Amino acid sequence: MPELLSPAEVSALLLSIKIAITAAVAELPLAVFLAFILARVRFFGNSFINILIHLPLILPPVVTGYFLLILFGNNGPIGLILAQYFGIILAFRWTGAALASAVMALPLMVRAIRLSIEAVDPTIENAARTLGANRINVFFSITLPLSYPGIIAGFILGFAKALGEFGATITFVSNIPGETQTLSAAIYTYTQSPGGDVPALRLAALSVIVSIAALGFTELLARHTRKA
Repeated sequence: MPELLSPAEVSALLLSIKIAITAAVAELPLAVFLAFILARVRFFGNSFINILIHLPLILPPVVTGYFLLILFGNNGPIGLILAQYFGIILAFRWTGAALASAVMALPLMVRAIRLSIEAVDPTIENAARTLGANRINVFFSITLPLSYPGIIAGFILGFAKALGEFGATITFVSNIPGETQTLSAAIYTYTQSPGGDVPALRLAALSVIVSIAALGFTELLARHTRKA
């Protein structure tokens, strides 16, 4: 009986899921913080931060990956410090792929969470403050729970985006089998190889299934939240 997936295809699938989960989990606190700042705090430079966050959506992914390579490469200003003082190497490693995926997914996460926070009635938060609650207590006891559906949606969107990221990832960490070769990179490799149409189609179908499952899970969570 032929194998459903080859070892290389299984490796690409598991690595993609690992990278997507790592990226989404690691950037979720930052996304919530940035979304709250943009939704509730008005200060000079607010628009600039908003533009900076959403810049990866406008720039070609290859450009984003190139900037990451300049900054976080082994000889980059940030990458050199991480390597020398913390022993962390991101370029051409799966952790670098997670970083690139997180950068590309951050705008989607922030936008979904921001819209959810803006939907929370500010009078409820103001009422809590008049009763003696400080801003931190109001955030954790009122704003965050009421924004829960948007946070879940943002997380799943970030996961789905990170799962399918290609341009920034392959520019920053290349396409190394077993180390940085994700589903998207594996599909690209197969399409460039003679006789690779069948495995490429198989992995493409697998990507669709995983993405649909992620979006379906989001819908289930949203329905559960509405019932609760």
